[in-house]
Amino acid sequence: MLVAASAISFIVTLTFLVYVFMIIVPFLRRTPDPDGRVDAFAWHVFVPCRDEEVVISRTIRMLRSTVPEAHVWVIDDDSDDRTASIVQSAAEADSFVHLVQRRRPEARTGKGDALNAAYFALNAFLPADADRSRVVVCVVDADGEVAENILRKAASPHAFGDPEVGAAQVTVYMKNRDDRRPVPDAGWARNTFGRFLIRMQDLEFRGPIAAIQSLRGWTETVGLGGNGQFTRLSVLDDIAARSDRPWHGSLLEDYELGIHVLLAGHKNRHLHDTYVAQEALHDFRRFTVQRTRWAQGNMQCIRYIPEIVRSPVLTNAGILEICYYLLLPVFQVVASLAAATLVVGAIVGVVSGAFALPWGFLPVLAILFLLFGIGPFFIWGPLYRRYSEPDAGFWTGVLWGFGMWVYDYYVYLTGARALYRIVRGRNGWAKTRRNAEIDVAGPIANDA
Repeated sequence: MLVAASAISFIVTLTFLVYVFMIIVPFLRRTPDPDGRVDAFAWHVFVPCRDEEVVISRTIRMLRSTVPEAHVWVIDDDSDDRTASIVQSAAEADSFVHLVQRRRPEARTGKGDALNAAYFALNAFLPADADRSRVVVCVVDADGEVAENILRKAASPHAFGDPEVGAAQVTVYMKNRDDRRPVPDAGWARNTFGRFLIRMQDLEFRGPIAAIQSLRGWTETVGLGGNGQFTRLSVLDDIAARSDRPWHGSLLEDYELGIHVLLAGHKNRHLHDTYVAQEALHDFRRFTVQRTRWAQGNMQCIRYIPEIVRSPVLTNAGILEICYYLLLPVFQVVASLAAATLVVGAIVGVVSGAFALPWGFLPVLAILFLLFGIGPFFIWGPLYRRYSEPDAGFWTGVLWGFGMWVYDYYVYLTGARALYRIVRGRNGWAKTRRNAEIDVAGPIANDA
């Protein structure tokens, strides 16, 4: 048993180390993206909403001022609050704002279905002779804030200026990353942990996730996210022609759409030099609920692996990258079980006297653990400080590095929870509440 656990741990660790090296190199070597002509395209922003009265008015104003060329389509998924009435008032005052109203029982069946409703509403809105290859749809979360250059970067020759590009994803920032008191009414300990959790989410998205997208640029398998996701309308048409709708039923409907874009023969791009900012969660319970949903969505997309492997349009490197990413939550669960078995077995062996551990070997173990156990996570702290937060001090970057190592242990918890939900057949999910909603009303029962 211990031999098997050791072998599994070694293989998983070695694979992970190789993967970290492969994502760091293209991330450090990338060059800035050029700008493009915004007026060469027609832009439409989809904003899926459910009970978003706290943020939606501000989001509409932000979009209309930051990207005035874009129509804003707010999809109200049968909210119980004033979301629909707020959007309707904005639509009456501005012809570039549109309300897509959904009602139960058709509503509240998933974010993908809400986005499909906006897709069909846009189809009805556009003239019959519209050049749909020049129409670009962007998905922005209800609390999202976009950079002022986002359309120029999306219109660039690297993105939709290339007719082969079907979709693009921008970098994601956490807009509350500098909030010193994320929980105003709580004490020092709660706010310290809240700041840590927020900062690590920003580091994660602007560090390793952005680096993964750099590798995917080389393998031509860039993944799409739910916030800051651009897709050419003609490509959404291609996907809908195969299955009557662009978005499908996975809990990770954004990455799933990216797979469909690739399988349809189009290219995805990542735009490093622009961003959409979203709210990071400061509450660990809601954070683990959110990440469990993402892990479960990953596992649901495993069903596409046979089609991915057979695809004539994907490269061998691309197939390997997608399969590794889809299977990663499963690998993490297996690795955690193997590591736990190894640790328990070693402790039992030493205590029972079955084998002795030479004291001189302990420093060697410590060094190996620092290099291979902590190092692949720690490296992102200094890199994040240098490329994303250059005003921060050197030792702050070091602390962020150790923080990233501690933070990343969440994947073992959320992977196990996701696998448990799949085994139990639990595929539904309630919306994750905003920080402002929790701070005002307290924890919401259906957040779980």
